[in-house]
Amino acid sequence: MKEKEYRMVSAMRDALLFLRGVPNVALGDRVLVRDYSGRKRNGQVIQTTQEVVLVQVFEGTSDLDIENTWVRFLEKPFELPLSPDLLGRVFNGIGQPRDDRPPLISGLKRNVNGSSVNPVARAYPSEFIQTGISTIDGLNSLVRGQKLPIFSGSGLPHNRLAAQIVRQAKLPGQESQFAVVFAAMGVSYADARFFEEQFESSGVLNNVVMFINHADDPPMERLILPRTALTAAEYLAYDRDLHVLVVITDMTHYAEALREIATAKGDVPARKGYPGYLYSDLAEIYERAGRIKNRHGSITMIPVVSMPSDDITHPIPDLTGYITEGQIVLSRELHNQGIYPPVNVPPSLSRLMKDGIGKDHTREDHGRIANQIYAAYTRALDARNLASIIGAEELSERDRSYLAFAEEFEKRFVGQGETTDHSITDTLNLSWELLSILPKEALTRVSEADIAKYYSRAEETANN
Repeated sequence: MKEKEYRMVSAMRDALLFLRGVPNVALGDRVLVRDYSGRKRNGQVIQTTQEVVLVQVFEGTSDLDIENTWVRFLEKPFELPLSPDLLGRVFNGIGQPRDDRPPLISGLKRNVNGSSVNPVARAYPSEFIQTGISTIDGLNSLVRGQKLPIFSGSGLPHNRLAAQIVRQAKLPGQESQFAVVFAAMGVSYADARFFEEQFESSGVLNNVVMFINHADDPPMERLILPRTALTAAEYLAYDRDLHVLVVITDMTHYAEALREIATAKGDVPARKGYPGYLYSDLAEIYERAGRIKNRHGSITMIPVVSMPSDDITHPIPDLTGYITEGQIVLSRELHNQGIYPPVNVPPSLSRLMKDGIGKDHTREDHGRIANQIYAAYTRALDARNLASIIGAEELSERDRSYLAFAEEFEKRFVGQGETTDHSITDTLNLSWELLSILPKEALTRVSEADIAKYYSRAEETANN
């Protein structure tokens, strides 16, 4: 049946078109909008009733004239052409090339909204991924198929940390390299160029597919970009059997675009003006990561969430924390001290860490040493707070040893630098070396066998 073109726009509001009297329109259908000069824009049906059809225009409605705007309903959803030639390419949010190369031609196309996965078909993530970053590998371990967001703030080096993870991530004992899907929303040209240079310098550029929406590109395009990127990731993981690392930056820009559309639609606002369905909308994106039984490939996701005013209780990081399996929180205080990566250890966690560490994955003492580091650092922060009140000279000898531990821990364990790639063995040995600053009787979270095997050796290393 031939597609019909309608000139029945009754109103415009922000990036939305309101049409009345259009029959048989399905939610999610792709739309082409043509203006008086013949220029075409892309849209999607986001609401349909018997009275009105609401179309979201990704390029915005500026310069559109109600009387001379034609809308064609394509009677199909947004689809992305898929082939191995995706790798090494750069696209916009709807899958159009932005690298001055021809469009991708393929007979295989898939709905960017994805298809539902039977929960029974999901495999539990349990394979340790070595990022080379001690605060992640040692204390907040990442496993294959996990969703582990980075909670950051304005001006903090979340992009540098994400790029370092991409450069260094590997499955210990395997030669296979991660394919990378990089999805950027509302980023500056400098940030987009930074990632491209990082991928190029590390030799992974031809193993990366990038979806970019710049800060001056239409905000509405940000609503479809992560879904387009994850469609590419699902193809690479489940059709091509690759381990895929998906980096999405910045989910706050996505949520702000969603709020803009919700306000224009007249949806009832919830916390801070975001729609009440923000949770389910974010879950649609995050839950596309994971592993499928009897499939070799996997999707591991690292979304970046910038916290407005460094507020971790803001709706976006708050809801993200409920959906994902932990978070890496960056500290402005550590950043101001020149420590990189400025990972704030106490509020950071990985809920799947226990399933990817231990004797069969990393080392038998890993879980216990992580618990001991957390306990020691928490005690050290309490001692530091007390010292700020009464002075360090008034502290007990043990508390002063905790202060020394905290200083060395932040300088050598947290602040490892941008080019240092620690193996998990290096990280665990460094943990014991730092704990040797404390007396043996303070180590209550590790076993006697651990102390006998590692403490004396670490003490000797520290003294040398």
